[in-house]
This record gives sequence, C-alpha cells and structure tokens, in this order.
Amino acid sequence: MTPFTSLTRRVALSLAACALVAPAWASAQEDKMTPIAIPAQPGAIELGTGSLPGATAKESWHRQYGSNFARNVTVATLTPFLPDPAKASGAAIIVAPGGGFRTLSMDNEGYDVAKALAARGIAAFVIKYRLNQTPADMAGFERSMAEMFAGAARNPLPAANRAAMNLAPQLEDAKAAFRLVRSRAAQWHVDPDRVGMIGFSAGAMLTMATALSTDAKPAFVGNVYGPLGTMTVPADAPPMFAAIAADDPLFGGRDFKLIDDWRAAKRPVEFHLYEQGGHGFGMYPKKTTSTGWFEAFAAWLKMHGYMDKKAQ
Repeated sequence: MTPFTSLTRRVALSLAACALVAPAWASAQEDKMTPIAIPAQPGAIELGTGSLPGATAKESWHRQYGSNFARNVTVATLTPFLPDPAKASGAAIIVAPGGGFRTLSMDNEGYDVAKALAARGIAAFVIKYRLNQTPADMAGFERSMAEMFAGAARNPLPAANRAAMNLAPQLEDAKAAFRLVRSRAAQWHVDPDRVGMIGFSAGAMLTMATALSTDAKPAFVGNVYGPLGTMTVPADAPPMFAAIAADDPLFGGRDFKLIDDWRAAKRPVEFHLYEQGGHGFGMYPKKTTSTGWFEAFAAWLKMHGYMDKKAQ
C-alpha cells in the first residue's frame, strides 16, 4: 500500500461514518437500513467512464433516515434538474452527494439539493459517481460500516490536499460530468463558463479535488461539511462557499486552515460555522441554524451574479 493509498483509506474511514450519523429527528425505525429496489432514475445519463474496474458487487439501494441511498455504484450517471426557462439564469451546478465513497445520500445531498437549485433558476446535475465496493448483503454492509466508524475514531485525518489522492474513478466521473454539461450547454440553456460544483462530505472532497487537481475548472465550488484542513491554493482557485457545524463529529473539532489558505491566496471565500447541526444535515429539516446553509448558499450565488441572466 502506497503512502497516498494509506492516507486516502484513513480519510475514507472517517467519511464513511457519515452514513451512521443520524439526524437529530430520526426515529429508531428510520435509523434502520432497509433494502429497496433500485428506483427509477428518469433522465439519468451514463457518463461513459465505463464500469468500475474489478467490481463484483452490483449496484443496490437502501432507505434510511427517510431518504434513499445508493451503494456499489459501478457505472456513473448524471441526472439533470433543469429550471423553468423563464427563470433560468444560465448558471449550472454539479451536485456531488456524500457517503464516504461507500454509499451516496441520493435524496438529502443530491436530488433535494438539485430541485431547490432548479427552483432558483440554476440548472443542477446530480452526479452518481462510482463507489468503492462493499459487501453485497445488507448485514455485511452494516458490519463493514461499523468497522469503518471504529477506524475513523482511531485514525487522524490527513491534510485536505493529500486526502484527495487515489480518487481516480471518481475524478474521471466528475470530469466527464463537466464535459457533458458543457457539450450540451445549448440544449440545456447553460453558459459553459458558469458551471460550478457543490459537494457534501466525501462529495465535498471530490469537489475540491476536481477544482484543484483536474482541468475541469469549476466556476465556483461549495464545500459542505467536508474536510477543511490546510492545502495549497493556486492563484486561479475558484470562489468557495464552505459550511460546517461545530458539533460535526467528524470534522467539527478539527482545524479550518483551508479558509485561511483561500484568503492568503486572495481568492473569494465565504465560511459558515454553525453552532449545531452535526454531520450530514444536508436538506433534512432540523431545528438547528445549520438548516439555513442553503439560503446562505443561494444568497452567495446571487451576490456573485449566478442568479441573474448573463448580459449578452
């Protein structure tokens, strides 16, 4: 195992725990992972990055906390959520759900976010990226997640720039998503220069890696309860919106040097540190002020002009 592989594995252990962090309002029954049939995904487009190398377990879905989760994703897709043409601003966002690269929170950190963005006039595209393989049976999956959670408690989190290593399949999927959106810009009434990305937890890590280690060049990025440790920020880094809760059991007790790094590079950054909210709050209705992250993000997009049609 290379040093980079070891680092990434430790981060994945930490992020995988997010699937075990229940929303404050969830009942014991809602906590239980319940297998479901793979739901219809109308409009989903295969990204053409191929099947996950060496995969043996097939894609499956389960329900937990009142939301749907996908796991063992072997073929990446992108699902468009397009705004009413009368409201469309021309800006677009690729939405990357989290789940420790073992599962994807498709509703809370994917479809629900995309629908809310489309209602504001932003074209949104949910990326279902390929995942690391987990046991095919639900009991085995639950055991593996519990083991990862225990490992997360023992292992330190490496710096954010090194944590992005060895995400080759996911980065290929993200780059393909940007290519697809830009290639269909005319069809989807999107400005190819105004395509950003937002991610949650592991999806936030993927978002940062896409912005800083590929040629995808997001116009802006959103990092919602992802790692915020120090990293090298290039002079052309995109504007960044970041949000996390101080009581986040994974990253809330760590440093937030990434914000200082962004400022030191003289790049635009907005940071919201909520007193409460835990990890994985996403679009769940909660009584904590972290629920306001989406309105804050929308206001930030508006401040940067992404809610307005671009002058011709």
